[in-house]
Amino acid sequence: MNICRFDVPMRASTERIRGLAARADSPYTLIYTRQTRLDWVSFGLERLLQIAADSGAAMIYADHFDAGKPSPVIDYQLGSVRDEFDFGGVQVYRTDLLKKAVAAMDKDYEYAAMYDLRLRVSELGPIVHVNELLYYETETDRRDSGEKLFDYVDPRNRAVQLEMEAVCTSYLKRIGGYLEPVFKEVDLESVPFEVEASVVIPCKNRVRTIGDAIRSALGQETDFPYNVIVVDDNSDDGTVDVIRSFESDPRLIYIAQDKTYHAIGGNWNAAIHHPGCGRFALQLDSDDVYSDSHTVQKFVDAFREQRCAMVVGTYRITDFEMRELPPGIIDHREWTPDNGRNNALRVNGLGAPRGFWTPLLREINFPTTKYGEDYAVALRISREYRIGRIYDVMYNCRRWGGNSDTALDVEKVNANNLYKDRIRTWELQARIALNK
Repeated sequence: MNICRFDVPMRASTERIRGLAARADSPYTLIYTRQTRLDWVSFGLERLLQIAADSGAAMIYADHFDAGKPSPVIDYQLGSVRDEFDFGGVQVYRTDLLKKAVAAMDKDYEYAAMYDLRLRVSELGPIVHVNELLYYETETDRRDSGEKLFDYVDPRNRAVQLEMEAVCTSYLKRIGGYLEPVFKEVDLESVPFEVEASVVIPCKNRVRTIGDAIRSALGQETDFPYNVIVVDDNSDDGTVDVIRSFESDPRLIYIAQDKTYHAIGGNWNAAIHHPGCGRFALQLDSDDVYSDSHTVQKFVDAFREQRCAMVVGTYRITDFEMRELPPGIIDHREWTPDNGRNNALRVNGLGAPRGFWTPLLREINFPTTKYGEDYAVALRISREYRIGRIYDVMYNCRRWGGNSDTALDVEKVNANNLYKDRIRTWELQARIALNK
């Protein structure tokens, strides 16, 4: 068969990939990234190579069985620039293009060479997904989706992340999607507001947690007026009764959504377009609480000191009882003033809690979705405007069984990742056009 195989982990050195390319002597090269046994369905490899030839794929990958269960993956697109994009364990490259990509590698990495290889090959030809179950393998990382969520911000992975950022930045420069650290200025006083800030809490069926969130928001100490906007999306579990128990406080604005589709993005839009919304709209998820009584003040101070259109804070992962969970404090150090908006295309989130300058947010609006809505808005803002940072812990992010991302099945994980890849595709297309 016209293929040679190499077993290489996803975190591999440039030296190892160069050695692989030098030894590859068949039309196609299979790189297997798992540590477990690889078995093919009947004629599975032949099918993969047939489609590779028919499609002209530079690299090809397929759905498969994981520990005996079907494990579909998603299509590759321009915005699939995440370093942890899941191809499954099998990646088959056209050897001539693999060698060409490796020859162009101009920097040595200890961990990021597979990522560098994939991005360079994607510039030479299509990366093709075969949505057929063609082989058997066993994934050894059996953690729930909610546990894997924070791997890229775990301080223990910092050296790896810096290499991944360098690879991604180089790629963006090659394809015309890199943005220089030049930003539009914002006039924060250009529009009058009755209150300086609004804490926005979208919710649906959060009877166990919404009271804690509202108390946390109303318990803030500030030297300016602020309010709290709670948007309920047709809860039927007693959440509304809890919200209404706070209505004696004049700072509370309760918005009850109608029966049409809103999702989290639509609930945010209802809040920011409410006439009572303040100059700055500050996030507080209905599961979580601010870390102390000074969070709102810190947000507004950061807007004024950093003259930015959005501010991203730092948070702590806890259990339901506020006991810290690994990896603990999430400060998103990958967001730097010079390269944050480029590196944001590589990762699946931009940190929390988030604050927005309301006049700009009213122009952009959130997409009416229940996942990725904040990421889409942040990418759009970062295309033109400065995003500020606060490295103090601003809120406690509680992980519990009711979280929407605690333990998702593979189909839901795929749907979420596919949507975020599309967000990145649209954003990259806009940035490439902007640079032209």
